[in-house]
Amino acid sequence: MELQTVTHSLPRKICEIYSVKSYENMKKIFLHMILILLALSMIVPFLLMFLISLSGNENIFTEYKSINLSFAAYRNVFASIPLVKYFLNSLIVAFITTLGQVIVSAFAGYGFARLDFKGRDALFFIIILTMMVPPQVNIVPLFYIMSKLGWINTYQALIVPGIFGGFGVFMMRQYFQSFSKDLEDASKLDGCNVFQTFYKIALPSALPAIATLGIFTFVTTWNSFMWPLIVTNTENMRTLAVGLTIFKSSFREITMWGELMACACICSIPVIVIFILGKKYLINNPMAGAGKEG
Repeated sequence: MELQTVTHSLPRKICEIYSVKSYENMKKIFLHMILILLALSMIVPFLLMFLISLSGNENIFTEYKSINLSFAAYRNVFASIPLVKYFLNSLIVAFITTLGQVIVSAFAGYGFARLDFKGRDALFFIIILTMMVPPQVNIVPLFYIMSKLGWINTYQALIVPGIFGGFGVFMMRQYFQSFSKDLEDASKLDGCNVFQTFYKIALPSALPAIATLGIFTFVTTWNSFMWPLIVTNTENMRTLAVGLTIFKSSFREITMWGELMACACICSIPVIVIFILGKKYLINNPMAGAGKEG
């Protein structure tokens, strides 16, 4: 009797297991389809931008099957403006600003998270308050300071104000606070001082946060327009965003879409490269779970 009951219930259990697996498979397929559509929605504009940059201005609104693609727009851009100089200026400013922002934020964030000193909470509260001030409000005071220092139309004016930011300090402080002190205490027992503990234990564990802050800072600085426009007054010091805007304003009767899209493609290269380089640190934490508070 028991054997018969088991025999009758077995197909039902198999059907239930199959139904659960089918539901999970359908769920995965649906999620993958959504991700593919989202990816296409982001990739297609870049492909169109590249195709337009390879086509003549008169062929933009025609079928791409009948278009002769060429790099004429790129040659025209390099012949019309000092694009290489703009590109190098933006690259230097973005790289040094990102490096400085990451270093300052990592040190300050670790200090606020781990060191106990007088006025720590009050100082951190002031830093948080600076995040609530719109960037446009700081333009006039910063320009006045740059002018008094004699830094107008120099790399210092483009780089130094971007090194110090409340967001980076806040982000790194919160990240360091999410880790327990067990590994750090163990390193101190082994004879490490504060700087050695920071360099050997805390910093490697914070690579995902550093990569996120670095990418965010690089992209923000690379695309910055208002501040470079204000503190630079010669073509030799213009960044890419400012130079391309002035180049676009030089069009009188017709907009040269091929040249503009060629400039846009060139502008996108460093951002794509920096994201690819930092992607593995965003996804994989080499010390994941090693020191998180439980």
